[in-house]
Formats: sequence, structure tokens, C-alpha cells
Amino acid sequence: MSTYAFEDFTVGRVWEFGARQVTKEEVLAFAAAFDPQPFHLDEAAADASVLGGLSASGWHTCAMVMRMMCDEYLIDSTSQGSPGIDNLRWLRPVRPGDTLSVRMTVQQARTSASRPHIGLVRSEWAVFNQHDEQVLSMEGWGMFGLRNAG
Repeated sequence: MSTYAFEDFTVGRVWEFGARQVTKEEVLAFAAAFDPQPFHLDEAAADASVLGGLSASGWHTCAMVMRMMCDEYLIDSTSQGSPGIDNLRWLRPVRPGDTLSVRMTVQQARTSASRPHIGLVRSEWAVFNQHDEQVLSMEGWGMFGLRNAG
């Protein structure tokens, strides 16, 4: 039986988790595979860019946060996926050597009208580096099975 179900995602609940260190090797590997823009792959190009140095792709940052969410609660939950993200902002560059942490806040929770065994949870995620600077903000919905679907 899963530890977390819809009933555990009460409005106002805050989860704080991390820390995950970002490595240069994974920044370069992700960029080479999925976002081969020069400022993600080449230090000289990155230094000359508006980012002012090598930085992880925003999509890489999202992928790292997704892994952190899975490790913290999703894998051990009744998660049924997500219909999508409503807002996503990359607020500062994420650099090799940074350590990321996440604060997730539940904003809304309700059962589905068409699927009463599924609960919908709207959350806000704030991602910070080791200097407590916010590097990413994201809002979206998750779908979770009810513990007592009746």
C-alpha cells in the first residue's frame, strides 16, 4: 500500500526536500542530448552569453526536480500522473556545483467530478540553490488515487 494518497495533500501542506548537487558532467550530457545550445555546452560561449557562465538547461532543472519529487513522495504514492503544468519560470541560472532544494505547497485539492476515485491536487513548487536564491517556480496539477475510494 502506498504511503501517500490524495487525503495527504491537504491545502496549505508544505513539503521541503532536497538537496541535490548539480554536476558539470550531467549538465553537459543533458545539453548534448536534449538542449544543445552553446551556453549549455561550451564554457566560452556560456561566459559570453547573458547567462554569464555555464548553466543547466531549464529543462534539465525541471528533470532534476521531477526526480527529487519522485524520490520524496511520488514513487510511494497513489499518483496517477498529471494533466500538465500551468506556470513555469526559470528565474536564475543553475550552475554546476549548485545544490538544489524544493519547497512544494498544496494550493487546492478536490475530488474529480467525472472520476470520484481520483483527487486533483494543485501545487506550487519553488526551487532554490544553496544560497537560498529561487531558481525555478512551477505550478500545476497532480492526480492521486483516494485512500478510501469507497
